[in-house]
Amino acid sequence: MPKRSSGRKRDFMQVAREVVEQAIGEQMDGSPLEKPVDPRNPHFVAIGRAGGRKGGNARAGKLSPKRRSAIAKKAAEARWGKS
Repeated sequence: MPKRSSGRKRDFMQVAREVVEQAIGEQMDGSPLEKPVDPRNPHFVAIGRAGGRKGGNARAGKLSPKRRSAIAKKAAEARWGKS
């Protein structure tokens, strides 16, 4: 669930203006919207993405077919099992 800012109280008209600006892709005066700055380090983002892309396949490759079958049966039972 996204965190909500509690300290920033705004007027209804301010919120409505922001919604319209996001919908049209520019500010009401015609200037472009400010792009938010990504606080993450791009190097670490790339490392995490590379690891995440190969993680599941690497794990599945290490498991024996019998063990993979047992895991799948347990998952199916948890999802569709009798309550």
